[in-house]
Amino acid sequence: MKIDLTETTSSQINQALVSARRAIGTPAIGMVLTLVIVTDEENAYDALKSAGDASREHPSRIIAVIKRVSRSPRARRDARLDAEVRVGSDAGTGETVVLRLHGELANHAQSVVLPLLLPDAPVVVWWPEDAPADPAKDPLGALAQRRITDTYSAEAPLDELAVRAAAYSPGDTDLAWTRITPWRSMLAAALDQQPATVIGATVEGESDNPSCELLAMWLADRLGVPVERTLSQGPGLTAVRLETKNGVIVLDRADGSLATLSMQGQPDRAVALKRRETAELLAEELRRLDPDNTYESAVKFGVEKLHAGGEVKAAAAEKPAEGEQKAPAAKKAPAKKAAAK
Repeated sequence: MKIDLTETTSSQINQALVSARRAIGTPAIGMVLTLVIVTDEENAYDALKSAGDASREHPSRIIAVIKRVSRSPRARRDARLDAEVRVGSDAGTGETVVLRLHGELANHAQSVVLPLLLPDAPVVVWWPEDAPADPAKDPLGALAQRRITDTYSAEAPLDELAVRAAAYSPGDTDLAWTRITPWRSMLAAALDQQPATVIGATVEGESDNPSCELLAMWLADRLGVPVERTLSQGPGLTAVRLETKNGVIVLDRADGSLATLSMQGQPDRAVALKRRETAELLAEELRRLDPDNTYESAVKFGVEKLHAGGEVKAAAAEKPAEGEQKAPAAKKAPAKKAAAK
């Protein structure tokens, strides 16, 4: 069921939601959170589709905030709110409210969104693109317990990583980080199966992919070893190699779908490691509403080195055993060179 409202108010939108629920015979509210999407007309359809798919796992009230830029000075002075209310099959398993803010009202989106939040339920704000430099200080971001950005959609993804690190606040996260969850899980499981001291690592992937940089910084941060970042044609991450005292552990994914795990003394194994859709990434992030300390540590590690084109290595790497030469720290591809490729 869809209801279109022109030149409306937050109060009228709430009344429309109640009326729509009664009309389809579901007066009770069974939603667990409010998801606020800040987007534009160009990306609104894809964002709403992904949020609707994610709501099948996390029933929620989805509020899409679309700021309409007026062309003429006179139109910019006029404040108007148009809305579209969707319930039932048109809104996944929850409710969807699409807000279009015109004129001066676009600068005060929080005043429109605040009355529409579910009472006593957590709030998550998602910027599919054009995220603010400091999401926690953004008027809409300040309403949320969790703030989701996506550095992959930025014009300069590697520069955006530095922005995310500098402005990090508890509750911030990024879909570029979410994309590497299966890689991190698989590498951790491989080290559990073959416990050995890691002395170096290599992360291979396409240029301008922040997920590759985050994985490299996570490995350097957690293992305390030099990490080399090399470029490939993609798609996305293509391989990770861990140098250990017992041999090399290789996780190689050349086609973006099926990967091969190779370890010393064991047969090669095929593992499913497909590139996930945005809806799957969003659903994963909505499973946890507490601060992600691991992401914080990774995004803050080595960002200055990354943009200086220096080495991605631990601040205090493990000392080599007596009589053993320490593995040299490999040079990482400079950010400017990678971006130009």
